[in-house]
Amino acid sequence: MRKPALYFGLVAALLLSSPGRADISGREDVRQFINEMVGKHGFDKDRLKSLFRQVSISADIIQAISRPAEALPWYKYRPIFLTSERVQLGVEFWRENKATLERANQVYGVPIEIIVAIIGVETRYGRLQGKYKVLESLASLAFAYPKRARFFRRELEQFLLLAREQNIDPLSLRGSYAGAMGMPQFISSSYRHYAVDFDEDGRIDIWDNPVDAIGSVGNYFKQHGWREGAWIVFPTRPQDERYLLALSKGLRPSVSSARLDDYGLGKDVRLGDDEKIKLLEYETEEGRQYWLALHNFYVITRYNHSSMYALAVYQLAAQIRTAYLEGQR
Repeated sequence: MRKPALYFGLVAALLLSSPGRADISGREDVRQFINEMVGKHGFDKDRLKSLFRQVSISADIIQAISRPAEALPWYKYRPIFLTSERVQLGVEFWRENKATLERANQVYGVPIEIIVAIIGVETRYGRLQGKYKVLESLASLAFAYPKRARFFRRELEQFLLLAREQNIDPLSLRGSYAGAMGMPQFISSSYRHYAVDFDEDGRIDIWDNPVDAIGSVGNYFKQHGWREGAWIVFPTRPQDERYLLALSKGLRPSVSSARLDDYGLGKDVRLGDDEKIKLLEYETEEGRQYWLALHNFYVITRYNHSSMYALAVYQLAAQIRTAYLEGQR
């Protein structure tokens, strides 16, 4: 959906009204943030002021986050990620990292193909990790994107803590327009909470080390409640308009599988009566498509809060697994 011209006009006004676009250290909100970092975490005030003198607010970043791919209909979103090239690259990534992926599966219980698909969707297996300076992305969104300023201000705090902990120059790291980093595109808080030193070399590197990237994705899903061996999602076809009663907001499964017949929804898999289901509706060029999502599908949406993202990951994973197994014959 295109944003109204008025919206971008307001963004432009915000940027132009910011004191010293090439030096945001003089802004009141930035000064307040610096003081908080000094008081809460013991940062050196002069060093932070010097750092923010080298940061500008980027209109490109504001516009990029205002037109995410998730705003597209499913039939336009799906082809972005489900391509024969991405499947083949996924097979190659699996072959090259077979031992590490098998160990991650054993440690975290997450299917190999899901880990591979996540890295494939996020960065095409490390090939596209982002062109924006992470510090500039986070500062732009923290101080010039009111819609999500609180969230990105927290991520900016986490990023500076991360840079200090890892002894990294905060100006040196690049990532997505939203400040996501490395092969699995972790935001700063996710890096600090879920990234792991999977090769045990004393350093966590999700940029250039696929071993740490693979382990970190597995740990992320494990910590978010992944259930080993459980179903993820499966298609359904409503019998009549009773299915409308099962549609609801949010992504968390909330409909008891024991009541699917009441909603005119069939299932081809055996589920316990206490299993919770989420009915999802997707727009195709031929009409509507329906899927029944379970807990593990919800866990995938913790990586990106979009049912289209999660279904793209699931379908890419299935295609990669099929192609990989065919190549083993």
